[in-house]
Amino acid sequence: MSGKGGVRKKTDHLLVRVRFFVVALALLILAWSLAFMVVEKRNFIDSMYFTFVTVTTVGYGDIHPESTAGKLMAIVMILTGTGMFGGLVASMTEMFLSRRERRVRREKLNMVIGAFFSEVGTTLLVSFSDLDSRVEQIKRDLIVNGDWTDAQFSSVAERIRGYHYQVDAARIDFEHLRAFLTQRREFLLRLLENPTLMEHELFTDLLLAVFHLTEELAHRRKVTELPPTDQAHLAGDVQRIYGLLVHQWLDYLHYLKTNYPYLFSLAIRTNPFDEKASAIVT
Repeated sequence: MSGKGGVRKKTDHLLVRVRFFVVALALLILAWSLAFMVVEKRNFIDSMYFTFVTVTTVGYGDIHPESTAGKLMAIVMILTGTGMFGGLVASMTEMFLSRRERRVRREKLNMVIGAFFSEVGTTLLVSFSDLDSRVEQIKRDLIVNGDWTDAQFSSVAERIRGYHYQVDAARIDFEHLRAFLTQRREFLLRLLENPTLMEHELFTDLLLAVFHLTEELAHRRKVTELPPTDQAHLAGDVQRIYGLLVHQWLDYLHYLKTNYPYLFSLAIRTNPFDEKASAIVT
């Protein structure tokens, strides 16, 4: 099973393996160096040098074992040390490749998130925030500018986490919302089929919530004549999406600020929470 937790667990396992080989190899080199000092009557630097070139399979230079005991010790050293060194190199290579793979997968995932906001997310965010009578409580926090630091993004994310997202069910235009979402149903399905989706739990939850609302609306013949109980039910779905949207939008802007300044510039010039926002550069 793939997923963010699985990828992280694999990376953590590789890191533990690398640390084990580093410690074990260091202790092995130290132990063999001390033994070589005793057997071959060499100083510590010469012994360390000899042990290191033996373990790394570089070969001997001007220092080599002269006694029979030293030669036998070198054989045992080669058998134990080179395998340990090879394990360290292999583990480090695998860890670097794993990190590179994670970075590539994250890039692809954020392209998917960008496409989602371009086609669906930003429109929903504007619409749902308009239904929130208390939105002024968080609007000021969400006026992002180009000078924001990582600490500011983290601070705002923490503050809005305690906000109670709510929408007025009576003001929701369910007919317009159904038309908008059903027209984008195939787009949402293609996003759900993306293999990198499970790398990001927040976006996965958001996308599933939007698709669920799409299906709910599609299964109602007349959304203009819904009883208050059903309106409240659908409003609950809208409310859940609204909260997930805000958090994912802020997280995506933070990513753009760090990695794609030109896309970040457009995003803050079209900020759905900024009434003065305009894509036109003045």
